[in-house]
Amino acid sequence: MQLGAFSISLAVKDLEASRAFYEALGFEAFAGEAQQGWLILRNGAHVIGLFQGMFDRNILTFNPGWDQRAQPLESFTDVRELQRRLKAKGLTFEAEADESGSGPASFIVVDPDGNPVLVDQHV
Repeated sequence: MQLGAFSISLAVKDLEASRAFYEALGFEAFAGEAQQGWLILRNGAHVIGLFQGMFDRNILTFNPGWDQRAQPLESFTDVRELQRRLKAKGLTFEAEADESGSGPASFIVVDPDGNPVLVDQHV
């Protein structure tokens, strides 16, 4: 099952302090709006999101339809199909995509240790 591009979304207390820290590690901002409290940074194929005041916990994030450079893929498994497959495997959802729609949508499952996993399709 291909879930798409992977990143970790970090719930940060101070966006600018976190940005400076990750830039020291070699990450560079390539998307986001600091004034809105979020930035997306990349170091090679590694992607992290910094989010201040948007959620309580760090989140594992997958983006169907994108490669690691946030570029659209020609072919991918739609988020609604992924949701159907995971439901068939007995997973419980914290939030669900509307299966009657198309295009952008997302769902959230939580792993056995309480870590949220967001599958967030933007295309």
